Amino acid sequence: MSGPRIIIAPDSFKGAVCAQDAADALAAGLRAALPDADLIALPMADGGEGTRAIIVDKCDGLLRTVRATDPLGRPIDVKVGLIDDATTAVIELAEVSGYQLLSDDERDPLRATTFGLGLVMRAALDAGVEKIMLCLGGSATVDGGAGMMQALGLQLIDCKGNVLPEGVGGGQLIDVERLQWHDPPEALATTPIEILCDVLNVATGPQGAARVFGPQKGADAAAVERLEKGLQHWVAKLEHLTGLAVVQQPGTGAAGGVALPLLSFCNAELVPGVDVVARLVGLNEHATDADLIITGEGRLDGQSVMGKVVGAVARAAQAAHVPCVAVVGQLGEGHEAAAALLDRVFSLECGLSETVERMRAVGGDVARQCL
Repeated sequence: MSGPRIIIAPDSFKGAVCAQDAADALAAGLRAALPDADLIALPMADGGEGTRAIIVDKCDGLLRTVRATDPLGRPIDVKVGLIDDATTAVIELAEVSGYQLLSDDERDPLRATTFGLGLVMRAALDAGVEKIMLCLGGSATVDGGAGMMQALGLQLIDCKGNVLPEGVGGGQLIDVERLQWHDPPEALATTPIEILCDVLNVATGPQGAARVFGPQKGADAAAVERLEKGLQHWVAKLEHLTGLAVVQQPGTGAAGGVALPLLSFCNAELVPGVDVVARLVGLNEHATDADLIITGEGRLDGQSVMGKVVGAVARAAQAAHVPCVAVVGQLGEGHEAAAALLDRVFSLECGLSETVERMRAVGGDVARQCL
């Protein structure tokens, strides 16, 4: 008689372990306790860190390297995925404008810019791709995508008529008075851009990019207020020029508002990144005949049910009438909403260097206590 069928579908544990390694560690613990178990590893992502790798792997794609700049303008090599016979470029913002590229004392969303992201997108467009998949999440920035748009040919002009230097950060949005185009890529307005957002927050207001995520990126109270005012000012300029109101679309608060100008000027669409990944890995199909589903992430909190992996996997388990447990690094504010969707939560509560070892141990605990 075969053992239980267990789906292991974690996100990465940021700063500690990628999704694949997390799945492998949990599987090792489960296998030791249940040698006959049928284990199916489905590493997940939500549009943030690790999304490009999963998409390229599942679509049998390839990688190319593009020269760009990091959030502080330093040269960096960035991997770009190519899928669908190299007609679609898969770009992960975290790899070029992510907070993991900065040390703790460098994190400052008033200065950090998405200019490098724009350079990567420009390289893809110049190479003739027919579509861009832009994976958001893990950004160091709250610049509303303004730096990105500078690299794509949008000049930002202040009240004195001066063109702002390339690479503006969130602290300079308030200085933008006019916008004008100068040498944008020919296909910028027409190439479909699928924006995979990792959260469903709107761009401004109490649940917006500055107030919710600014402090996580190094902003103090004064900086948060300047970032919020800057985003509101930036949105007003975009809406005045295009006549489009996009600020309240769910997901525009992801990655510091980077989707705002893409929705305003380009053939862009926001989609939940976790839904794209779930479809590619076949989460719903695998869930139908599972006995248990295990998910996880580094921190379970109020955001976990808003476009994140744990919430999405828990809902898939509910739809399939399968019990679901989560293994998490720690519990954060508002975790109760996510815990209510789960049958049980196992918290590692350990140092980053001990994460893999603790995951193996907890995998065994899950096997003994939940099956």
